[in-house]
Amino acid sequence: MEETQNELGTQSILSLLIKFSIPAIIGMIVNMLYNVVDRIYIGNIPNVGGLAITGVGVTMPITQIITGFGMLLGIGTCANISLAFGRGDKKGAQKILGNGFSGIVITSILIAVLGNIFAEQILKLFGASENTLSYALAYIRPLFWGTIFNIFTFSLNNSIRSDGNPKMSMYTMLIGAIINIILDPIFIFGLGLGIQGAAYATVISQCVAGCWVLYYFTKSKKSSIKLTSESVKIDTKIMKQILIVGMAPFCMQITSSIVSVISNKSLMTYGGDLAIGAMAIISSLSSIFVMPLFGINQGAQPIIGYNYGAKKYDRVKQTYKYSLMAALVILLVSAAFIQICPEMAVEMFNNDPKLTEITVSGMKLFLFAIPLIAVQITASNYYQAVGKSKKAMLISLSRQIIFFVPALLILPNIFGLRGVWLAGPVADCLSVIISTVAIYLEMRNLGKDKIDEVEAQETMKQVA
Repeated sequence: MEETQNELGTQSILSLLIKFSIPAIIGMIVNMLYNVVDRIYIGNIPNVGGLAITGVGVTMPITQIITGFGMLLGIGTCANISLAFGRGDKKGAQKILGNGFSGIVITSILIAVLGNIFAEQILKLFGASENTLSYALAYIRPLFWGTIFNIFTFSLNNSIRSDGNPKMSMYTMLIGAIINIILDPIFIFGLGLGIQGAAYATVISQCVAGCWVLYYFTKSKKSSIKLTSESVKIDTKIMKQILIVGMAPFCMQITSSIVSVISNKSLMTYGGDLAIGAMAIISSLSSIFVMPLFGINQGAQPIIGYNYGAKKYDRVKQTYKYSLMAALVILLVSAAFIQICPEMAVEMFNNDPKLTEITVSGMKLFLFAIPLIAVQITASNYYQAVGKSKKAMLISLSRQIIFFVPALLILPNIFGLRGVWLAGPVADCLSVIISTVAIYLEMRNLGKDKIDEVEAQETMKQVA
């Protein structure tokens, strides 16, 4: 393990990024299949597929909130562990891991209990109609009860990567996704459970993957830090630092949830239930295109965090440059595919010609400027990796709150349903300006004075 950590500060950046990112990309793409495969099967349930996938679309804000808590604790824990390793503080890294675990358990229990008590009220608030409420309830209740497995697996799997074992992290996601793919048709069609069967398959697969993560941090010889009775005792200073660093991605997810609620209401007003179903499909396809970027970022994060903690700023700059270039190439190819052959992707999710027509026209507009978000995603990831949570939060919120919400409130009044789709590229074009200026100034000044050194020390001094 010490050898792996030393490599982060000495091996060529390109080879490190490939070593850490490829497993992360594979794992993220496979992990993405949790939702995508669910929606493909749900959309093809005989007679009810269109309404069923719309019901799933209504639950999106809820699953985004759950994922947000996973990011709050997972990315906060992961980034702080990388910084601690960079400073040579293995004992501090183990304390951070244990506190992250305790926060996950407490948060998951609260979400599971409160979510199931108020499920119907929450779904109505988030845009469920009388036609889709029963489908949404059938899908979300099992997911609420399985929150512990969802958050635990997502959160601590990031820490496996910070521990220097990207392949083990990839195996976690492979295990869960493969089990989910196998169980989905059995539960949905074989056992006749319909949309609820998809939720059960997801929870079971996340449970198995969670057991794998738990084994890694308790029994595996590959891990350099362990979950122990001592490390899980909550230390308020450590927990505060985890929450500070994880706050930016958490806020981004929460704002995504809020945006989904506003979007669902606009879609219902100007396009009805099928328009919400179309957005659910567009979101699924968007995740396919964007997920490799998150894999690249997850691979870059421990490299950036370690070298920033070790004050090797040239290596930090090089890592960011390579990750941005890779992200831009991926999204340019994705944008071309969206404009040239969108029907090929959309028809996987349903067999309703009307829903397909709405989805294709909406996707070509909504994802028109998707290459621009490469700058925002990589910039936000950089700030998270080095513990600059306020800047990460500004970058994360710029698209969703500052630009997308106003566009979503204004444009549909002028262009109807077309205005909902146009809000996406308008927000992308405006928010990239903030991201570009911020990261340009950051890279230009990095290492030229003592500010970065002081910020890094201040970020981690409470967990030393």
